[in-house]
Amino acid sequence: MQALRFIGGRLYLDEVPRPIAAGESLIRVTKSGICNTDIEIIRGYAGFAGTIGHEFVGVVEESRNTELVGKRVVGEINAGCGVCTLCRAGDPRHCPDRTVLGIKGRDGAHAEFLRLPEANLVEVPDSVSDEQAVFAEPLAAAYGIAEQVNVLSDTRVAVIGDGKLGILCALSLGLLSNRVTLIGRHASKLNIAERQGIESLLSADAAKMSSAFDVVVEASGSESGFATALDLVRPRGKIVLKSTFQGRPAWEAWRVVVDEITIVGSRCGRFRPAVQLLADGKIDVAPLISDDLPLSRGVEAVAEAQAKGVMKVLLTP
Repeated sequence: MQALRFIGGRLYLDEVPRPIAAGESLIRVTKSGICNTDIEIIRGYAGFAGTIGHEFVGVVEESRNTELVGKRVVGEINAGCGVCTLCRAGDPRHCPDRTVLGIKGRDGAHAEFLRLPEANLVEVPDSVSDEQAVFAEPLAAAYGIAEQVNVLSDTRVAVIGDGKLGILCALSLGLLSNRVTLIGRHASKLNIAERQGIESLLSADAAKMSSAFDVVVEASGSESGFATALDLVRPRGKIVLKSTFQGRPAWEAWRVVVDEITIVGSRCGRFRPAVQLLADGKIDVAPLISDDLPLSRGVEAVAEAQAKGVMKVLLTP
């Protein structure tokens, strides 16, 4: 099968053996999405080598659960050991021995086939298209913020970053709070959220909002995002860090102490709520799609995904 591989510092398309299910489920990928984490992996984040990609939708080809065969599914990306306390409690996202699809110890989704445990799979309703379903992972990550931070209807929330993840965070939190503001550098991207009822603010104007927000979500993917978050959050407010990037940001730790700010790391969310949001039409992801290219043009697609102004680039095997 074809797979988009990153090995030895090089990204290339290769012919590799089709994965063997080995007690898991084998999924034929119908679409995958290029994520900023994929790009950061190519820059050195996580030290991963293998098939990249973790956003996908596909059809189950093989499974010990025969009722799953032929079903269209998405899949949670963390595969736990199954025996530790976290796994036995039903949450392998922080299992110390977990593998992570296309990120840690497990070949990913930019391929014709992948494998995942049956427990990771979530069936996709007929009302949700492949193009929508491929957003289940980033939408789950965005909506998952509410697992860790209490957001009420009057909570003042700022989301820094008008990329794909930032917009999804703003739209998701906008379902919980009436006071969400998306902050970014590109009016055209901010307009995507504005058309779905989210207020927006250009980064150049953000200084006037100093200490104005209860919760600030940093989703810019840049090293400067944390400093901006410190400027925007109120004393005893919360900063949620969503960005994953290769780098060592400098920040003023004393401000966190003096203003008694809570810092929360937020990574993966649950897929079922995200799929339900898509099925209910609560989040419109169509404006976030910039292109859909065949997997055979995967290297070109990754380069396009890094170009200025480009949003989500999809791959179709």
